[in-house]
Amino acid sequence: LTGVLDDCLCDIESIDDFNTFKIFPKIQKLQERDYFRYYKVNLKRPCPFWADDGHCSIKDCHVEPCPESKIPVGIKAGSSNKYSKAANNSKELEDCEQANKLGAVNSTLSNQSKEAFIDWARYDDSQDHFCELDDERSPDAQYVDLLLNPERYTGYKGPSAWRVWNSIYEENCFKPRSVYRPLNPLAPSRAMYFVFAGESFYTWLEGLCLEKRVFYKLISGLHASINLHLCANYLLEETWGKPRWGPNVKEFTRRFDPIETKGEGPRRLKNLYFLYLIELRALSKVAPYFERSVVDLYTGNGHEDAESKALLLDIFRDTKSFHMHFDEKSMFAGDKKGAKSLKEEFRLHFKNISRIMDCVGCDKCRLWGKLQTQGLGTALKILFSEKEIQSLPENSPSKGFQLTRQEIVALVNAFGR
Repeated sequence: LTGVLDDCLCDIESIDDFNTFKIFPKIQKLQERDYFRYYKVNLKRPCPFWADDGHCSIKDCHVEPCPESKIPVGIKAGSSNKYSKAANNSKELEDCEQANKLGAVNSTLSNQSKEAFIDWARYDDSQDHFCELDDERSPDAQYVDLLLNPERYTGYKGPSAWRVWNSIYEENCFKPRSVYRPLNPLAPSRAMYFVFAGESFYTWLEGLCLEKRVFYKLISGLHASINLHLCANYLLEETWGKPRWGPNVKEFTRRFDPIETKGEGPRRLKNLYFLYLIELRALSKVAPYFERSVVDLYTGNGHEDAESKALLLDIFRDTKSFHMHFDEKSMFAGDKKGAKSLKEEFRLHFKNISRIMDCVGCDKCRLWGKLQTQGLGTALKILFSEKEIQSLPENSPSKGFQLTRQEIVALVNAFGR
């Protein structure tokens, strides 16, 4: 994949170099830090749009938390929640590790982590603009260690997965009424629409205003990103109960090769680069929020917290040194009334997509879908809060712009993906 990206003054080769040599090694290191590896999520929220069509029964889809009597599964917000030492002796920890079969979401935590989460909760403020947030106080919300639960292909596919993406594309992306073809690359009836093959299909996209084009590209980029993760970490074979995970080139070709996708695959990958630029831009814009001394990446371990913040600020310096950002100032720049209405429509469409993630039938896929959607939602919130970020007070928390720990963790991990 080479050349210039649409709607950006940026070429793919420059992004590759910048990411490979500057950003990726640092962001990978940051994701391994305690502050960024634990994400609180409610995987039991019902789908708000259609009757649940059953959860994925494949073992790699499952969340298998420890029994509550042994290791408390969720960390409830607030400091009133006490954990007894008796509930955490080593024998029960061993039982718990046995219970967490391969691929299950591992929600075991050390006592130290639990205490840190209670302190983190005090740092959080639950305002959000672009995403439907999980209620962290719900008994069903639990902390998940992202390093123990990598995003990979679990075998979840078919009508249930198709329905989720179909709802995202057809009901939430802006599409002219003259386009009858499904936008969803997974739509089973796509073959009959190949009169629109490849590049010609995208002519309708050029007819949309910049904002609606951007929205479609972000969703397509997110979809491409998730598909790439699944192709890169695929269950290749399972012999004697021992699975072997690795890159599946055939699957990658099926989803992205120009010939197999009638020219659409490279477009999907370009949209992934576009998504990268949007989230990169958000990181560079939010730097002043974190540069203040009042903001700590607080885990209770002073030495590690200081190192984590130094690494994050180092990444911000790199993002600012990249000169080919997407310029969001061109968005919502028309007449005030029309721009405000379009921005609200944009926000509500994205919020709806974050709710659709509760309809994903595979828990592991739902976990990573929710996290990456929230990360993108946080990026959009940042891009549309520039004035508030610039006027932040140095030594006191701001009421004008605030990020919760959840949003920070989602932003960094989504960009890392």
